[in-house]
Order: sequence, then structure tokens, then C-alpha cells
Amino acid sequence: MHSSGEVSVAEGSFEWSRLLRRIRSGGAYLLAACLISLAAYLSGADPVFSVILFVLSVLAILVQQGDEQAGEPLAVLPEVVANDDGEPIFPTILSTLQALDLPVFVIGRDGMLRGQNYSAQKVFGELSPGQHISARWRSPSILDMVRETIATDEPNQIEHSERLPSERVYIVRIAPVPISEERGDEALFLLSFRDISELRRLDRMRSDFVANASHELRTPLASLRGFIETMQGPARADPKAQERFLAIMLDQANRMSRLVDDLLSLSRLELKAHLAPDQKVDLVPVIGHVRDSLAPLAKDLEVDIRLHLPEEKAEVLGDRDELVQVFENLIENACKYGQEGHVVDVYVRNPPGGPVEVSVLDFGPGIPAEHVPRLTERFYRVSVADSRSKKGTGLGLAIVKHILTRHRARLIVKSAVGVGTEFTVRF
Repeated sequence: MHSSGEVSVAEGSFEWSRLLRRIRSGGAYLLAACLISLAAYLSGADPVFSVILFVLSVLAILVQQGDEQAGEPLAVLPEVVANDDGEPIFPTILSTLQALDLPVFVIGRDGMLRGQNYSAQKVFGELSPGQHISARWRSPSILDMVRETIATDEPNQIEHSERLPSERVYIVRIAPVPISEERGDEALFLLSFRDISELRRLDRMRSDFVANASHELRTPLASLRGFIETMQGPARADPKAQERFLAIMLDQANRMSRLVDDLLSLSRLELKAHLAPDQKVDLVPVIGHVRDSLAPLAKDLEVDIRLHLPEEKAEVLGDRDELVQVFENLIENACKYGQEGHVVDVYVRNPPGGPVEVSVLDFGPGIPAEHVPRLTERFYRVSVADSRSKKGTGLGLAIVKHILTRHRARLIVKSAVGVGTEFTVRF
């Protein structure tokens, strides 16, 4: 017998409070055992036999309840703490945590893991109760935070990053869940992980967008200011220089105008990105209209736009003006950046029972593989000098992506250096 009130057994230790709870929870069976023992005694049986019969009945009840509990899922929270009434509190905690989509771990004051909810299992894998949290997290900041909270019983939180299996950022918070004031040593602590990776990514995109937009506007503004100062000073009486400078200034003003127009287009598209179009649009005449509108540009670049259209209609749900903008952008890019191939092929495919596809294929220099995944990012350019020389704003493919997202369509890019590039829109 130990001073802690535990009886040593082969499998470990057994608490008297648990024994009493089992006997109390099996009240009906216990009453039956008493009646059987009493009937045996009244029938003239040896009193010792009646007592032995009663003890055996109680043991049978305990064995049966032990078997029933063994069949329950003990995966997450073992029964080690009870409230002031002697009732286990883990089932209540567990049912509450399982309803959360936030990964939550339960640890004891000794830093040992007591359990985890399903969300934690899904994100971090199943951890065995009884192991120290340092076996899973080696981060000094997390371990220091946990030690501080266990020592002070004050909530804490930090920002924690993990690089494997993928880069994620979490707000890690720990807070105590005291059982009672009298049994403060039995307090539990909830360790939660809130994933803010997407918020951090959006913050970076927003800051990059502001920086890029400012840079794109600053360059033509600086040019305009420089030419104006020159015309007011050294070139005040030089008509030929003024004419040349005015042409450059007009070009820079047009560049800023295109940039502002593209930014406004992106803003409008973001406002209605969740509203899918519901009108039927035949892509065959749309592609024909785009080819005709780009004919002067193609002629200047010495590029032949060849259409490969089906005889039947190729209808999709969409906004005609936005789809014209998509294909104008793709075919114009193919003409400008694939000019060396002198040919741009446009295919419209409408297979029976399959998705409608429009492919724009050029035979230019192609795009290196490392640039392909980032083509639809705002202001991203494979070659900044080449893009600006062709009057690009760096927003065209970002607009295409937003329009196709609203149309529930995909943009597929295939490119090989020295062979050409193919942009496919799949509805």
C-alpha cells in the first residue's frame, strides 16, 4: 500500500477513486449481486460462501466494465483527471475539442502529451499520449513558451514557422485549463496552432503589388519631369529637341494610361470574382473578331494569325467582352513575343462530351521552365526590358487569370525554349 492511495497490480497502479466510480456506475449490477448473496444467505448457505459470492459478483462487474472501456477509442485523452464530484472530465474536453477545426493538443503540467483532437492528427500526425512535447517540437521558442505558461499559469502565444513538409506559419497559443483551485497541480494546458500561412502570403502579395505599382508609375513620371525641365531650360529654343521630347513624353503618358486602365480592370474583376457568368457565348465568332482587331498589329510585326475553327458552335457560359479581352491578350502576346516564328496558330476544340478548349500557339523563343509558374503574377516579367519595349504593363496575364477564375476556366501553359509556347484555356 502506498501513501498515494494506490494499489500495485501487475499492469501498473489502480486508484481507489476509479474503483468506487466503477462500482457506482454499475449500480444495477451491484444491486443484483447483493440480492443474489442475500438469497444465498437466507436459503441457509454458509455466510462465508455468501460473502465469497458477493465479491465474485463485484469482480465480474468490474471485468465487464473494463472490457467495455477497452472497446472504446482511447486514442486521444486517457482518463487521469476527475472533477470535484469524482467524475472524469476528459470526455467533455474531448467532445469539445473534436468539434474544432483548429489543431489542439492537451498537455499536463509535466509537459507530457495527454491527447490531441482530430484536426491535430490530420495536420501533425497521430502522437502517442505520454510523450513529452519536445519529442515533436524542437523549437526553443515553443518549449520556452510552454515552460513559462506551466510555471505562471498565464496564457502565451508566439508565431512559429515550419518548413517541412511545406512552409507554413502558425500562431501557437497555450492556455491553462484548471480543474479546481484545490487541485491546481492537476491543471491541463491547451496548445493550439492557428494557420496564418495564407494571410502572410496575401500580405506579401499586397506589399509587392504596392511596391511594383509605385515603381511602374515612378519611372514614366520621372521621365516626364526630366523632359519638362529640359524643355523649360536648355531646350527652350530648340524646336527639334522639343518635338523629339514631346513624342517620348506622349509615349510615357500612354504607358501610365495603360497601367492605370489595367489596374482598374483588375479592381473591377476582383469585385465580381465570385459571380459566375450565366450567358451563353459562342467562341467561334469571338475568336474571329479578335483576329480581325489584331490584324493591323500582326501585319506590322509580319506575323500571320491562322485560325483553326470547328464547323459547329463552341458555346460556353461567359461574358463576351471579358472573353474578348482574354483572347486579345493571349494572341497579342503571341504575336509580340513569338514574332520570330512569324506564325500564330489558334485552335478552338469542342469535342463531344468534353471541355471546350482554345489554344494559342506561337513558334518564338519559348519561356524557360522556372518562369512558367509565375507568369500570371502581377508585374511579373520574364524579361523586363523586352516587355517594356513591347509596351507591356506586366498585368495582362494577371487579368486573364482573374477573368478565367470568374468563368471557372483554367489556363494551361506549355513552353519549350527554342520551340515555342502554347497557352490553352480550358472551360
